[in-house]
Amino acid sequence: MVILFDRFNLPEDVYKIIFATKQQVIVAKLLVQFMKDNGSEVNKTEMSLFATKLHEGQLVGMIDEPGLKGKKFKISYNKRQFYDRILTPMKSMGLIDYDLYKKTYRLSKKFATELTKIGLLWTREVSRR
Repeated sequence: MVILFDRFNLPEDVYKIIFATKQQVIVAKLLVQFMKDNGSEVNKTEMSLFATKLHEGQLVGMIDEPGLKGKKFKISYNKRQFYDRILTPMKSMGLIDYDLYKKTYRLSKKFATELTKIGLLWTREVSRR
């Protein structure tokens, strides 16, 4: 996944920097909240149940846009697209870790570490002669 951003118009919401559409932002927020509600770690079965509920339109989201803040709505998102466009990119960027042995997904801070490494790579590049 490639993140393109304008440093002069950087949104306050990290999800809006990472994801391209409002629907992806909402689904990613629901996923992170679901994981936080479960101790920041869920197993494969729980993740599959979350994706199925999302696919069937059984999850309720909340709008945080000005003027509509707090309004609840049901959200539906294709299960395959959830894995391809939300979960897999979040894993590859270091927002979520997957433990192969325990078969669990866990919220991670590796994303921040990787961004710091990228910043250091750029600093090194600028300093080269």
